Amino acid sequence: MTWLVWVLGAVVLAAAGAGVVALPWWRNRDLRRRTAWSAARAAIDAAAVSRDAAAVPHPEAEQLLTRAETIAAARGGERAARAAEDHARRADALWREAARD
Repeated sequence: MTWLVWVLGAVVLAAAGAGVVALPWWRNRDLRRRTAWSAARAAIDAAAVSRDAAAVPHPEAEQLLTRAETIAAARGGERAARAAEDHARRADALWREAARD
């Protein structure tokens, strides 16, 4: 019977240790994901403003913004958010460059 107490104690101790390590990691991962999506949405909004301000249509930029919006609609993790942000930033740059010409 004494061995059962020791085994249960070891299991509880191991579970507590795993929780102490895993909880901050999960919180940090969630924060990185939310931050990446926030940046992606901001980049998409900026590209949309540049598109609306453009005098002429730019097919490549339209394609990039559509890809960014599609990725954002599907959600996903940090990598998807970074891809959506990259597409949106490239589209924004193309529209800004076209506006300067």
